[in-house]
Amino acid sequence: MLNFLAKLPAKRGAWALLAGSCFALLAAALFFQYQMGLEPCVKCIEQRTAVLAIGLAALIPLVAPQTLWARLVGYVGWLVAAVWGWRIATSHLDIQNAENNWLFVCEMYPGFPSWMPLHEWFPTFFAAPGQCGEIDWQFIGISMPGWMQILFSAYAVAAVLIILARLLKLRRL
Repeated sequence: MLNFLAKLPAKRGAWALLAGSCFALLAAALFFQYQMGLEPCVKCIEQRTAVLAIGLAALIPLVAPQTLWARLVGYVGWLVAAVWGWRIATSHLDIQNAENNWLFVCEMYPGFPSWMPLHEWFPTFFAAPGQCGEIDWQFIGISMPGWMQILFSAYAVAAVLIILARLLKLRRL
């Protein structure tokens, strides 16, 4: 098992699977938004951005999986975005589970830098008209940020396991 995990980063298919899973999640988010009418809040958009970051980070080693610098960029982008997304999902879940969640008001706009206002450039993907405290959807009693917390945890654990397996087994990244 350790050998299998250690060899994954050198294969295009592994990076394609990572990127594909992220883009499938983004497609699901757009389905929830435009087909089911669930408006995303600022926290949702920030989680969406974290998923996009993981997917984009996976595209770099997908092009050149044998190159150390490409894998390093992929590892760092994957792990940082997964942890960042988990923190946002946790914060969002805390807001939803607060006793008086109607008191919590999200920011008006996502916290994109002024030099890259994605919510203005691509409002159909990054605009945030929803409220953070609302629970519009649940599956087996878990709301959307709860599921995102689980998914980001899985992404982070997978990244750590693969990096550790690679270091332990092959003694290199």
